[in-house]
Amino acid sequence: MLVRLLYASRAVDAGAGAIEAILTQSRQFNPSCGITGILCYGGGIFLQAIEGGRMAVSDLYGHIQKDARHKDVVLLHYEEISERRFGGWTMGQVNLAKINTNILLKYSEKPELDPYAVSGTVSLALLEELMATASIIGRA
Repeated sequence: MLVRLLYASRAVDAGAGAIEAILTQSRQFNPSCGITGILCYGGGIFLQAIEGGRMAVSDLYGHIQKDARHKDVVLLHYEEISERRFGGWTMGQVNLAKINTNILLKYSEKPELDPYAVSGTVSLALLEELMATASIIGRA
């Protein structure tokens, strides 16, 4: 059974090296577990959708909750799915510094990433639009 989980967290270390280390680890680990997804990062906040088998996604989310690189981990959305939306990525990355701020304004009050201030459904819609507008790098 496939599931999709969407969560938000705050980076403990917002340095470029720390963010790259998270992406590198994800891209190495996720394929062997059948996990795909997308990571959006901006202003010290992560917004991540992960997809895969129920146990694999649950295990990964449990690991993220305990990961010292994340704080304020909040589950935004969880659902059983019939197909993946982010199947082409082992872990795609969105660079919010390089996207049109109008996309962010479409889904929130300010032109910044703040999944803590909107619903999980809105955050998922934002990720889907970023994917549709080719704002994602790191395709597998």
